Amino acid sequence: MTALGRFLRQPLALAAATVVVLIVAACLLADLIAPYDPLKQDLMAANQLPSAAHWLGADSLGRDILSRLLYGGRVTLSGSVLAVSVFTVLGLPLGLIAGYRRGAVDRVLGRVVEVIFATPVIIILLVVLSVFSANLTAAMITLGVLGFGSLFRVVRASTLAAAGELYVKAARAAGLSGPAVLRRHILPNLWGQVIVQVALFAASAILTESGLAFLGFSVKPPNPSWGSMIGEASNVLSSHPFQLLPPGFVIGLVVLALGLVGDGVRDVATSRGGSGPAPSVAQTAAPALQSTTASAQSGIGGQPLDLPDDPTAWADDAAEEVEVWLTVRDLTVEFGPAGRGVTVLKGASFEVRAGEVLGIVGESGSGKTVTARALIDLLPPGGRIMDGSIDYRGDQVRDMSPAQLNRLRGGQIGYVPQEPMTTLDPVFTIGSQLDEVVRRHDRGSRAARRARALELLELVQLRDPASVLSRYPHELSGGMAQRVGLALALAGRPQLLIADEPTTALDVTVQQQVLDLLDELRARLGMAVLLVTHDWGVLADLADRALVMYAGQIVEVGPTTAVYAAAAHPYTRALIAANPATAQAGRPLPSIPGQVVPPGSWPVGCHFADRCAEAMPACLAGPVALGRIGSGRASRCLRSERTPALVGLEAEPVEGPAGPSRNGTGPARAAAEGSK
Repeated sequence: MTALGRFLRQPLALAAATVVVLIVAACLLADLIAPYDPLKQDLMAANQLPSAAHWLGADSLGRDILSRLLYGGRVTLSGSVLAVSVFTVLGLPLGLIAGYRRGAVDRVLGRVVEVIFATPVIIILLVVLSVFSANLTAAMITLGVLGFGSLFRVVRASTLAAAGELYVKAARAAGLSGPAVLRRHILPNLWGQVIVQVALFAASAILTESGLAFLGFSVKPPNPSWGSMIGEASNVLSSHPFQLLPPGFVIGLVVLALGLVGDGVRDVATSRGGSGPAPSVAQTAAPALQSTTASAQSGIGGQPLDLPDDPTAWADDAAEEVEVWLTVRDLTVEFGPAGRGVTVLKGASFEVRAGEVLGIVGESGSGKTVTARALIDLLPPGGRIMDGSIDYRGDQVRDMSPAQLNRLRGGQIGYVPQEPMTTLDPVFTIGSQLDEVVRRHDRGSRAARRARALELLELVQLRDPASVLSRYPHELSGGMAQRVGLALALAGRPQLLIADEPTTALDVTVQQQVLDLLDELRARLGMAVLLVTHDWGVLADLADRALVMYAGQIVEVGPTTAVYAAAAHPYTRALIAANPATAQAGRPLPSIPGQVVPPGSWPVGCHFADRCAEAMPACLAGPVALGRIGSGRASRCLRSERTPALVGLEAEPVEGPAGPSRNGTGPARAAAEGSK
């Protein structure tokens, strides 16, 4: 049901909206429906009670009260509309900008709003009226300026929450610019809250204008306004109190109706399920401790390990002929205030070759998602790249302008976030969201864009794609939502697809379907895939090479089958041993003691040392480098050279990126068969 349909099902709010519309329409049509000229005096009818000639009676000069109410409403309502316009024009865009841009812009606007809130409104209005000779227009503009802070704060807070939602990150990953994201994905989610604030402020503006008119700071007599009519009635209150009732009743009725309309809109917004975005995990508190700066060159007794000059030089010899599409060197990411931030990723170096699937695996908190998002500059709020280079096919990503980044995202590099359902905007249909991304990259006619959207849904093997286009995200299953997310990521025909936990929220059967689809798309479209996962079964099923991360560092890298057959790092061996499929009846499930060391608490030496059964004093003496241990393999461990079964591993056949990427028949698949 649409928002309008839900609003129409609320009788009280609907009745209130009807009252407001009827009163406004009556005032606008006063020339046609008013029985008398509002300025016409008839002393013979002075102070009359309601009668057939004067339905609401006449005032002390015999002027018809109903006619004066209709014409006076124009003044009062137009003044409130002017104040509301200024209120909205200032509060809405500035709140969006502050919540989306943050940083210095947010701080400056926040201080301005705080100063405005500390300003006495009535005193400022009286000063303005004295300077501008009781000019009501100047007063209402001033009221809007002094009042926009309430809307600013509501919009800013909601924008802060919405900006952390995955569907906003997905829109940015698809290549949409900041203004487009605000207009298409954040603003539609705020309309309910904006309308509530506007309705409440409109009621306040009517009361303020009426108060100023009562004091004589409005239209000049004998022209009417609701507030001036109350002032005139107060002069004869003791003898003719009825004259106070019509203007007072109308003002109270409009103010009450506006409040009920606001309540109705609020109920519609909160019942929609997604219109008021809640803060995401990405917006929780950033780390607050300073990390230890470590050099990557120390080894046992201060002697360097076998670390090549090129951090990516441990690629195997057979891969030298394969084109490298993405090269990352010494990537370091920090969170928190500038100068007091915490390092969450330190010195990550790796490469992604043409057509291959590189899997990043590790426990939660290891830095997998941070690494993936840093590649396309989509770090959560407070995150920034402090050091390192990201080279995509000869172009330095860190040197790109915002416009170039928007073209890179969704165009050359696609991104599939973790949660399939939250990557889709709940306000729009699937067809609308696909059309937006297709229009960003293809800019064809409406019919051509629809055809492309249908083609994308067919590509990800969704049944009845025409029906899917007309559905909203809540009408899709998790598997369908994940396929739509893939379609959105593929709309720009990317050469590299970053898949961040693409099967986390899905059941086992759907997981396998999505993995099959991802591998088929990789082979069919010739893409490379950077797969982020914590599931070794997924890694074994899809990845050509494995990159193991722990506590912000890469601890092992190598061909997936080789890593499974003989893991070089104790952490990798512990992860594989913790596979639930290897558990024995009557014995505790294998697990790694302790938990991942949080950023800011990393030791100077090996980050895994406090959980490692093989740790020795030298492990904590100084930083441990990522050293080469064989063809295409590297490990960040002082004991790696003594790891069993490393000798002769180079001769084991490992499928390269030019061949099938699935390891379904290899030792890796067998070792992880029960882990998914």
